[in-house]
Amino acid sequence: MFIGDWMERGERYFADALAVVDVAKKERGRFTYREMNRRANRLAAYLRDEVGVGRGDRVGILAMNGVEFLDAFFACGKLGAIFVPFNWRSHPRETAELVRQTGPKALLFDDDFRAGVSEIKDECPSVTTWLHTGGEGIAGSKPYAGALEGASDAPVQNDAVDAEDIVCLLFTGGTTGLPKGAQVSYRMIAWNTLNTLIHELSRGDVTITHTPMFHTGALFVYTIPLLTIGGTVVIMRKWTADDMLGLIEEEKATLLFCVPTQYQMMMQSPRFGSAKLGSLRFLTSGGAPLPVPIIRAYREQHGIPFKQGFGMTEFGPGIFSMGPEHAETKAGSIGKPNYFVDARIVDDDNRPLPAGEVGELVLKGPSASSGYFNNPEASRASVDAEGWFHTGDMARVDADGFYYIADRKKDMFISGGENVYPAEIEKVLYEHPAVAQCAVIGVADEKWGEVGRAVVVTKPGAAATEEQILAHCRDNLAKYKVPKSVIFVDAMPLSAAGKILKRELKEKYAR
Repeated sequence: MFIGDWMERGERYFADALAVVDVAKKERGRFTYREMNRRANRLAAYLRDEVGVGRGDRVGILAMNGVEFLDAFFACGKLGAIFVPFNWRSHPRETAELVRQTGPKALLFDDDFRAGVSEIKDECPSVTTWLHTGGEGIAGSKPYAGALEGASDAPVQNDAVDAEDIVCLLFTGGTTGLPKGAQVSYRMIAWNTLNTLIHELSRGDVTITHTPMFHTGALFVYTIPLLTIGGTVVIMRKWTADDMLGLIEEEKATLLFCVPTQYQMMMQSPRFGSAKLGSLRFLTSGGAPLPVPIIRAYREQHGIPFKQGFGMTEFGPGIFSMGPEHAETKAGSIGKPNYFVDARIVDDDNRPLPAGEVGELVLKGPSASSGYFNNPEASRASVDAEGWFHTGDMARVDADGFYYIADRKKDMFISGGENVYPAEIEKVLYEHPAVAQCAVIGVADEKWGEVGRAVVVTKPGAAATEEQILAHCRDNLAKYKVPKSVIFVDAMPLSAAGKILKRELKEKYAR
């Protein structure tokens, strides 16, 4: 099995090295590569022998960060099965629909989501086995620990697995409807890993994985690349600024990724000034432009440089990167394309634009995903006849070859590191009986970076309060998608074609 069995290779080359630290499990949560391989073999054997999971079958998980995420990912790799991590921030009805669309045979869940899983269980006929990773589980579920203990740790492999096989589905938000499942192949992961190694990693590195592991940023920025070369991944179940600063000291982290809001929250922690951060080689920021004052504060107080970058679910997290020597002089840039990535800026007719002009960012390279699961129309629409992937992001490149994002995908905004698509929220708003017209815009927020604001026109003779509108959203959307405020207006600004002019709404109401 030349590709896909990460932990067999890990035990072969780094057997006694520390691979994973699951902080929530304390001393029981430290695992060598040998131990990680045996865990993956046991889970793979259980899924194969007791559930009937084979090549191409799906295995889902709905859980907070923990070693079980990696167990399931590596077990799927051994079997040639497809790992499907679900966003635990989603509303149960959203999760149920995605489970129905992807059809996993088994689904792992932890105690935090027992109520939601119990609610959707009968709506998910493909799932024949429910495994709870802790707590009491639900009616008919089985304990995950028992499954591992009762299974053999003899090697499991599927030699039929090919580099183009899909190992993982990661959901990316769509501007309409439910998220789409980007198909992540072994080839995609391998090339993303190589791009990352060239710019960033060394064998002895230690990182802290704290963003939710259903994101490409958690699984593939550093976690899988580092576990490919014998490094150590420290897993945080829940992130706080104080805990992060403490873990950097305790585990001697050498690099890690955060979004700018988190770096700012760490700066505001009482522990920041006295924290011992000398083990860090650098910090990586992404998800939004990194303010220069943050760069200077970390450099002046702790001597730590920043790298910046840019990635996306459909093309991997390692698309662009920028070294610390450019952090201030090229502030706001996402850097240059990584080693095995081609990028260009094109106009509406797909013609390349010169430096300085804003157009759509398009990408080409072997770290591209394999389209969207069971969605051939969206897959075809994302790639042009010449093989360029169209990101939908508006960007420009300067004369030195540094790229800058000028505007985000359509109306998307980022709240607490999560992509939020207004069209999805607007669909729910239109279901309220008092709403005639609506639009959702992103507004600046000190804590979350951006939050949603709904602008609403009510139907003649109808009335609704802000709280009634927000309650309706809370009943139908994940918490992070719910707008934080509602503004009622008499009429919307409209284009000649009758479309709501969101730019005007932002100019008037986004302050």
